[in-house]
This record gives sequence, structure tokens and C-alpha cells, in this order.
Amino acid sequence: MKEEIIEQIKKEALDDHIPIIMDESLMVMDEVVAKRNKLFDRILEIGTAVGYSAICFSKFLSENGKIDTIERDGERVQKAKENIQKVGLEQKIQIYEGDAVELLPTLNDTYDMVFIDAAKGKYPIFLQEACRMLKPDGIIFADNVLYKGYVRSDYNKHKQRTAVRHLREFLAEVENPEKYHTEVLEVGDGLAIVQLKR
Repeated sequence: MKEEIIEQIKKEALDDHIPIIMDESLMVMDEVVAKRNKLFDRILEIGTAVGYSAICFSKFLSENGKIDTIERDGERVQKAKENIQKVGLEQKIQIYEGDAVELLPTLNDTYDMVFIDAAKGKYPIFLQEACRMLKPDGIIFADNVLYKGYVRSDYNKHKQRTAVRHLREFLAEVENPEKYHTEVLEVGDGLAIVQLKR
């Protein structure tokens, strides 16, 4: 029954053109998490949308595990709350409503996993905050990092220039081999898997 509800949430989001995590990105994350042989106690998500990805990530949680997720769009927060309630995960998933750039510095928990999928122009800031709160063996997943192929091309049109520039900055940072172990996969719209070198 729960699977049917999750499929319905996904269908509604796609019908409403709300960007949600793509199946192939989710499959890669499933594989990466499975290889670790250890469930997560705390997950941080930057960009809730309608709660679909947080619901999907709940399977990565240990028995007492929790997800904190941040969303600035009030309507989406409301929809996410409804969706989370539908699948009975309101005790597991906490939504923080507001701008992640302002909210993240106020959080002081540590997380096993951070998922970044919010304003593309803010990825360098999100990365900095994610690294601050990441547990020593933690993992960061960042979605849409290739952004329609623009990021790795010579794209320079005005419309998306700022987002593309900041995503290039983000990738330049995480691909620094002295600080990070990073894979950037061409699944979905580009998925970065980042671990800090300690």
C-alpha cells in the first residue's frame, strides 16, 4: 500500500512539473548506500519540494533515524507535510521552512548523509555548510550538477549564466583531490557523490 502511495506522490509531482529526484539517480544512491552496509541515523536534505525524495530516503534510516529537510516555498511545505503524513513518516521527517542559506548556519547537528537539490546558484554555500555538519564517514549527494549539460560545455547565455557559473565553482571545489573523493555521474541531470578526505 505504501509503495502505491509513493508512486501516486511521484506521479502528481511529475504531472505538476515539480522537479523531483529521477529514478536513475535514486537507483545509484540505493547502490552506494547498500555498499556501506550501515543505515543512517541522520540525513539532511536541502530542497524538500513535495517530500518525495525525503520519503524515498527514509529507507536509508536506522530504526531511530531522522531526516531534516529544508524548503522555502510555503505551498510545497504544505504539500510535503501532507505527503509525509500519507505514508506515516511524520515522526521521521522534520521540515524546516525557510531559505536554506539562512537556516543552515543555525543547524548544529551532524549528519551521515546530506542531499543537495535546491537553488543551483547556491550550491557552493550548501557544500560549505554540508561539510561543516558531515560526520567523518559521511557522504554528500548533489543532484542536477550538470544542469542540462550546460555546466561541462561552453554555455554562456545570459538566462542561466549565474546558476551555471556557481555549479562550475561547486564542481571545481569537490573535484579537488586533496580535499575530496568525488564521483560525478551522468545519471539524471548529473549526480555528484562526495566524501571528505579526513
